[in-house]
Amino acid sequence: MNNSYENSFLSKSIFTTQNIVLANIGWAVLALLYFLLFSAKVPGADGIESRAEWYVIGTNIFEALAYLAASILCLRNWLSPQIVSGRNVWLLIGLGMLSYFVGGIIFGYTEIVLKDEPDVSVGDIFFVLSYLLLGAGMILAVASRRINLEKWQWLIVLAIAVFGSLLAWWISMQQETPSELLVAILNWFYVVSDVVLLIIATTLLLAFWGGRVSQSWRMIAAAAFSLYIADMWFKYAQGPNYQSGEILEVFWVFSGVLFGMGAILEYDASLRRTRRTSGRKRA
Repeated sequence: MNNSYENSFLSKSIFTTQNIVLANIGWAVLALLYFLLFSAKVPGADGIESRAEWYVIGTNIFEALAYLAASILCLRNWLSPQIVSGRNVWLLIGLGMLSYFVGGIIFGYTEIVLKDEPDVSVGDIFFVLSYLLLGAGMILAVASRRINLEKWQWLIVLAIAVFGSLLAWWISMQQETPSELLVAILNWFYVVSDVVLLIIATTLLLAFWGGRVSQSWRMIAAAAFSLYIADMWFKYAQGPNYQSGEILEVFWVFSGVLFGMGAILEYDASLRRTRRTSGRKRA
């Protein structure tokens, strides 16, 4: 009985909102330091500069654990009946994070273990699924709230949409047109999805600004921006000499961390709201 109580108390004392947020921030800082300190290319036996394999493995671990943790935190929100933004919103986002985690594992296995870099792989199935799920979850969040933005706020959304679209278009024009139809379709799907998520995230950020859960959706918006930066860099850097592990790819880790922080902040805000409501009823 005492052991059960002590374990329960220890669990509750460790997994507090503050500790989880600090753990996420710590993971992001460690990832940034890792990328900054060890991303330099070194000459190999053949004279060609490349990054150490252990470094590439490390970048995959940082990214994978960030998205796995985010999926767990988002699905915890789905299981909570008190969640403010709606359980289905977090179910979709959580499944999107989980799909991105699986896609990253497959991508890393193909690159590191199989020593192959195909234009299309099984991992793309999960990446496509993650974008669809994330988009659906964020659209559902917008639909569940009355959008009544000021004119200047709509101008911000329009400006970011134009800038994001032009940058994506410019980067796409710098690349060679893929000869395979499926590769071309996937490339444009990822580009369009990144821009759409960017627009939805901006709208959500402005719509929830100053509300009960504004902090959580600021994190979600920042996560979408980070995903956009990492994806655009990846597309820009693609070529015969591309190697994984460039500095800007740390934004993939940031994106997973920020999605997780958004989930935990919403969970905490929802619990606080429930306690205040129940307190008024008792009074």
